[in-house]
Amino acid sequence: QVQLVESGGGLVQAGGSLRLSCAASGRTFSSYSMGWFRQAPGNEREFVAGVRRSGGETYYADSVKGRFTISRDNTKNTVYLQMNSLKPEDTAVYYCNTLGIWGKGTLVTVSS
Repeated sequence: QVQLVESGGGLVQAGGSLRLSCAASGRTFSSYSMGWFRQAPGNEREFVAGVRRSGGETYYADSVKGRFTISRDNTKNTVYLQMNSLKPEDTAVYYCNTLGIWGKGTLVTVSS
């Protein structure tokens, strides 16, 4: 069973940057695609970014394209989300996901 633990959230001003990490347990981390999702208060959880198991193919929601970068380090069983040019509308709890398994999330708050 894979377990996921997110970290790196916090409070940042608009225009700032944060880097989220998701550490995965389990020996087969490198076998699966990974994704980041987010959920703002009162909203449904939405897709943010995904990365194939090799790390060579990535895909993004239109709302974050050009500002966020997803990457993974299979030697560390970790996937990252580099978030630049943050906007107040990026405020949400960010979750890591693979195979339908969710972490507990990390809160990102962007002040205007």
